[in-house]
Amino acid sequence: MKSRVVTKQRVADHGEVLTGQREVNAMLDLVQQETRRIESRFLEPACGNGNFLAEVLARKLTVVEDRYRRSQLEYERYSVLAVSSVYGIDILDDNVQECRDRLLGVFESPYVRLFKEGVKDKCLAAVRFILGRNVIWGDALTLKTVGPDPGPIVFSEWSSVNGSLLKRRDFSFRELLAQESYKEMPLFSDLGDEAFVPRPEKEYAPVHFLELADAQQQ
Repeated sequence: MKSRVVTKQRVADHGEVLTGQREVNAMLDLVQQETRRIESRFLEPACGNGNFLAEVLARKLTVVEDRYRRSQLEYERYSVLAVSSVYGIDILDDNVQECRDRLLGVFESPYVRLFKEGVKDKCLAAVRFILGRNVIWGDALTLKTVGPDPGPIVFSEWSSVNGSLLKRRDFSFRELLAQESYKEMPLFSDLGDEAFVPRPEKEYAPVHFLELADAQQQ
C-alpha cells in the first residue's frame, strides 16, 4: 500500500489519525478467535483507509486458504463471505474509495496467486459490489451518509443460503444501534444474530454469489 501522509488540516478538520500496523495487530490479537471466524462481522465506524479492516480480512482469508484452497469454488464462496463480513464508515470520500480499493486488493492477491488464469471476473465483480455496500461514505455520529444527497446510513447483511446462494437484507444503522445487545459490544466484534432483530428496510431474493453484481445493482 502506498504511504499515507495526514495533513495538519485533515487532523484539525476531521481528527484523522492513522493507526500503525503494530497497534492494529496488537488490538486484533485481543479478539484473535473472532478474526479467524469467517462469518464474524466487524464494523469500524471511522475506518479511514482501512488499516483495521484490511488486517481483519487478511486474517480471515488466511483461514479460507488453509481450509478450501484445493477447491476453487469453495475458496471463492468462503472468501466472498469473508469480504461480506467487514463493514466501515468514513466521513472522507477519498478514504472510502481507498479503503474499498485496498480491501479488493487484499482479496485479489491470494485469489490470483492460487488460481491464476482461473480467476473469474464475476467473483471480482461480486466483491466490488459488496464493498460498495459495506464501506460507506458517511458520518457515524449523525448516522447519515455524506455527499450531495445525504440520507440514513443503511448496511446490508449478507447470509449464506444453501451453499452458493447469498441473501441480502438492508438495515438502518440507526435501528441497529438501538439494539441494547449491539450498544454493549466493543468496537471490533461479531455483531451476531441479535444485532439484526429490527425489521429490514428491504430484502432481496437469494442469488448465486457469482451473479450478485448483475442481480442486485441497486
